[in-house]
Amino acid sequence: MTKEELYLSILDNIQDGVYYVDIHRKIKFWNKGAEQITGYQADEMLGLECSESKLNHIDEFGNHLCITGCPLFATNIDGVVRTERVFVRHKNGYRIPLLTTVYPIKENGVIVGSVEIFTRNSPKAYDDDLIENLSEKAMHDSLTKLPNRSYLESFLQYKFSEYQRFGKRFALLFVDIDHFRVFNNTYGHDVGDLVLTDIAKSIVNIIKKDDMFGRWGGEEFVGIFSINRNYEASAIAERIRHLVENTVVTNSDGQELKVTISVGVTVSKPQDTPDDIIKRADSLMYQSKHNGRNMVSTDVSAENI
Repeated sequence: MTKEELYLSILDNIQDGVYYVDIHRKIKFWNKGAEQITGYQADEMLGLECSESKLNHIDEFGNHLCITGCPLFATNIDGVVRTERVFVRHKNGYRIPLLTTVYPIKENGVIVGSVEIFTRNSPKAYDDDLIENLSEKAMHDSLTKLPNRSYLESFLQYKFSEYQRFGKRFALLFVDIDHFRVFNNTYGHDVGDLVLTDIAKSIVNIIKKDDMFGRWGGEEFVGIFSINRNYEASAIAERIRHLVENTVVTNSDGQELKVTISVGVTVSKPQDTPDDIIKRADSLMYQSKHNGRNMVSTDVSAENI
């Protein structure tokens, strides 16, 4: 037996859960302790990115860690050991509290992945719906059910880390409903709320798992979308503008009402901070306002690189 086989045998037979992910967060090792604690067998987990697993880590504040604050992702970047208290979804559908610690794995001084060791933090199991509801309240707007500003800001930080580490570009859209205060004053806040919820329902259907669209505040929305080519940013923005323009709300008098939006869209740049890209998209949105509304303004060239 080689040393590596001996070490793996030891890890496979300890009671704590142990799993290893490579630099891309693909699960390469899942021990028997992890199987016992979570209910998921190794053959169900190996080869998956940790974000693709059904564990769906949520921290004690309601944050979905796979989207906004994955400790494995962070340790893969900076090599810092992290300890977290989390809730994961057991295969049988309930939530279990875990204490997790993530360690970097290095070869010749270079980080090649991370190992997470976890143990039950309490013998108690929690209803999955209860934990999900708490998370929904903490991270989602109560009216539209879209991600709220706090969630968007966390997701934006995550996308920047991904961009800086792996070069994964993304577009940021800043959206404002045109003349919304006038609309509210004319038709009432109940109809205004209906407009906000119907816009949310329209747009949420085009959101992919690596993207996010949420309510920034009032009549303002922010979208964060993964892209491969810069020109995709304007195409996404135009699609959203068109969706809103064709969303019809019927008030209590049977009157069909519509609104339009002004959109600013930009893409991630190497020198950016999250505040930079938000301000740039916001400024472009105001450019759309000044140029006639119901339009998209962008600083992205038509190049295909």
